[in-house]
Amino acid sequence: MKIAAAVRNSSAAHEVHVTTNGVTQALPVAAKSAGKGSSVNGGEFLMLALATCYCNDVYREAERMQVPVEGVYVEASADFPGPGLAATNIRYFARITSSAPDDVIAELLRQTDAVAEVQSTLRSGARVHFE
Repeated sequence: MKIAAAVRNSSAAHEVHVTTNGVTQALPVAAKSAGKGSSVNGGEFLMLALATCYCNDVYREAERMQVPVEGVYVEASADFPGPGLAATNIRYFARITSSAPDDVIAELLRQTDAVAEVQSTLRSGARVHFE
């Protein structure tokens, strides 16, 4: 699966697009009030990536494990100590609404954490290349 994201910004316009396997969709992200860049910063998007990945993967893993899920809440956070410095204290938690027993829900949470791709990418320290 090939995933990409693009931002096009000028004083006249701000566009955000994401693409998965050649299918592109626009995301409604406003420009900063001064027009220079996105109103949502990269750290916020990184935390959203963690939360979104885990949320989506809960449903995928629940289906695989045959666990009923009525709802998912995921919150991710990190400390960004200053310009140019990597995030620290990256954490996330999730709550699942389900009629399944607590031990089954706990196992679903653990299994999902083990396979969530964005979490795995950060944990592996993936290399990033500037072209």
